[in-house]
Amino acid sequence: MDKPKIGVVGIPGKWSTEALADAVEAATGFRLVIDMTEVCAELDSGRLRYRDLDLTRLDALVVKKISEEYSPQVLDRLEMLRQLQRAGVRVFSKVERIIRLIDRLSCTLSLYNAGVPLPPTRVTENPDIAADAVLAFGSAVFKPLYSTKARGMTLIDADQDPQRLRDQIESFRADNPVMYIQKRLELPGRDLGMVFLDGDYLGSYARVGGAGTWNTTIRSGGRYEGYEADADLVTLARKAQAIFGLDFTTVDVAETDQGPVVFEVSAFGGFRGAREGIGIDVPSHYVAYILEELAA
Repeated sequence: MDKPKIGVVGIPGKWSTEALADAVEAATGFRLVIDMTEVCAELDSGRLRYRDLDLTRLDALVVKKISEEYSPQVLDRLEMLRQLQRAGVRVFSKVERIIRLIDRLSCTLSLYNAGVPLPPTRVTENPDIAADAVLAFGSAVFKPLYSTKARGMTLIDADQDPQRLRDQIESFRADNPVMYIQKRLELPGRDLGMVFLDGDYLGSYARVGGAGTWNTTIRSGGRYEGYEADADLVTLARKAQAIFGLDFTTVDVAETDQGPVVFEVSAFGGFRGAREGIGIDVPSHYVAYILEELAA
């Protein structure tokens, strides 16, 4: 039997995309990295074309990254991939499951409705209500509904001139009319990425914040370290990721003095944190899982 042809949707040249394509090629001898900016959905023929290739002829597609940055446009790209599912191509993870995680509010509400502990959160379009939220929280993080790696997030403190506070809110609101506001929590200088493949827990890594930063992202000077999560943390993260049913994901968890909270479940999951923090070659594990699913 011929080995399956598996395409990788991602950002050409980016480490995680190329690492996944390398793992696919090592296992199957086939390599195809797909840049969604060059994909065309032909609704007259039913084909989804990438350059001169008909993607409906693939056996499977794995989505590592749908865009460099999240935006409503990402939802349109994902809708285009539904065409492959209709044509019988297996997509990892299923498109409708990824879509639920692209919008931060959709993810948060799904977690909230399932009883998963979250940071205190307010969502509003009204700047007066937003100002009241900052005053109630003392310090708040304003988060775009579509973003990754803390891009576009703004920290606003209550302890400042009221006019400056209003100006900061209006500045954020100019690009984010629906304001997603979370209380800034006191963290132990780190938060956690907890890694799951088909619902099975693989391990956890910590993102340790750099000096003088309020977030722990690597792009803000943080670093990865290994972390031994206890059974209660694993149970919490497993509950959170099970809501969405992704083939591979990481759950962002923070420990606070009032107990752990979940920040989000990732639409695509992180490879580099698992490799640098805990030495796990996620792409190889992921490809092995995909091949087992295709053979079943």
